[in-house]
Amino acid sequence: MKVNKPQLYLYIASACLLLVIGLTYYHLFSSFSTKPATEYVYIDGDDTQDSVFAKLSPIASTHAMNGFRTLARHSGYAENIRTGRYAIQPGEGIFTVFRHLKNGLQTPVSITIPEARTMDRLAGALAKKLMLDSTAVAAALTSDSTCREYGYDTATIAALFIPNTYDVYWNITLENLLKRMQKEYKNFWNFERTEKARKMGMTPIEVATMASIIDEETANNEEKPMIAGMYYNRWKLRNGEYPNGMPLQADPTIKFAWKRFGLRRIYHNLLQIDSPYNTYKNPGLPPGPIKIASIAGIDAVLNHVRHNYLYMCAKEDFSGTHNFAETYTEHLQNAAKYSRALNEKGIK
Repeated sequence: MKVNKPQLYLYIASACLLLVIGLTYYHLFSSFSTKPATEYVYIDGDDTQDSVFAKLSPIASTHAMNGFRTLARHSGYAENIRTGRYAIQPGEGIFTVFRHLKNGLQTPVSITIPEARTMDRLAGALAKKLMLDSTAVAAALTSDSTCREYGYDTATIAALFIPNTYDVYWNITLENLLKRMQKEYKNFWNFERTEKARKMGMTPIEVATMASIIDEETANNEEKPMIAGMYYNRWKLRNGEYPNGMPLQADPTIKFAWKRFGLRRIYHNLLQIDSPYNTYKNPGLPPGPIKIASIAGIDAVLNHVRHNYLYMCAKEDFSGTHNFAETYTEHLQNAAKYSRALNEKGIK
C-alpha cells in the first residue's frame, strides 16, 4: 500500500509522541522504590537537596533517582525543602514520591508517652521518636515559664502527660506537642473522672501524684485500688495526732528524693533527707508526681477500695503484692517477716 507524505509524517509524529510518553512515564511515573515493603525517609532541618538525594538513593532504582533529580532541579526544590517523615510505598510512582516531599505530605509517627520518672528521661524518649532535641525538651519541661504557660509548675508538669499512644508528625514542634498533650489531658479528664476526684476532695494533679506513688509501689494493676485506698485513708486522716493528715510514709518518694530508683531497702538514715518529697517527715502529698502516672494508677485512685487499712508491707514471698494492716502493731509483724525474707536472700 502506497503511503503519501502527510500520512508518513503523521505516523512518524505519532511514533515520536508515543516514545516521549513512554520515556516520560518511565522516568516520572513508574515505580520509585525497589523495596518490597514500605520505607521511611526522614528529612530534617539540616538537609540539603543533595543530602535528600543521598537518603533516597538506597531505596530507589537508578532511573527513578534520575527522574526525581530532574523534577527537583526544575521545580526549585532546593529552596523549599520540607522536613518530615515520608513513607515510600512499594509501587508508588516517582512523581508521587516527589510531590509528597515537595509539598510536605508526610506520614504521622506513633509515639507512646512513657511512664518516665523524670522529665529528662521523658525528653530522651521523645527525642528518639521525633525531630526534637532532648536537651531543649528537658530545659523547657524544667522551665518555670514554660510550665506556667500550660497551667503547671516544674513539680507538677508530669501530670500533663497521659501515657497513651498518639499519632503526630515527626517534625512537630515542642510547643505544638505540649498543646496536643493539653488537649489529650482534657479529653482524659472528662466529667466522670473529674467528678470522682471532686467527691474525694482531690484535684486531678493530686490524683496523679498519689497514682504515681502507687505505680511505684506495685506493677500489679489488680492490687492498685487496694493500695490507693490505704494511701487515701492516710491522706484524709485528720485528728489530734495528725491535724494535717497522716504522713504517707511512702518509700517511693524517698527514692525519688535521693534519685536512687534502684533501692531495694529503705534504711532509717535515708529517711532523714531534707526534701519536700520526704513523706516520712512531711504530711500529705509531695509537691507533684514522682513519675508520669499510669492510667491504671489514676483510675485506681479514683476507684479505690474502701477499707480501714492504714499500713502495708511487701509480702515476704516477693510476689509483688502486700500485706495490709489496720494497726501499727500488726504492721510491725508484717514488716519483720519481710525483713527476715530480705536477709535470707542477702538483699541490702
